[in-house]
Amino acid sequence: MTPHPDLAARLKALAHPARLKVLETLAGREGCACGEIVAGLPLAQSTVSQHIKILAEAGLVRGGMDGQRPCYCIDGQALESLRRDIDALLSRLASGPGGAACGPHSQG
Repeated sequence: MTPHPDLAARLKALAHPARLKVLETLAGREGCACGEIVAGLPLAQSTVSQHIKILAEAGLVRGGMDGQRPCYCIDGQALESLRRDIDALLSRLASGPGGAACGPHSQG
């Protein structure tokens, strides 16, 4: 199975502690989150917005409006797809001949 074509972009979006915190904040909410995201991070609102934009561009977060305020939630299907892609990739890497040929004391 070939990994999702956007796997690298999604992993890159996850590769920042602030973006992981945004996802954790969203995961703890039943509905969309607005100001809670900014309140939970020691960052300026504009910086948090940029992190949310990166997560949205990677397809991990969906956004909309709640009246006059932006509202965000996790895209559960995208996260599940990412989990499957990561599992498949790691399984292929671990089971390939290179994964078994190198012991802990090998010095290639």
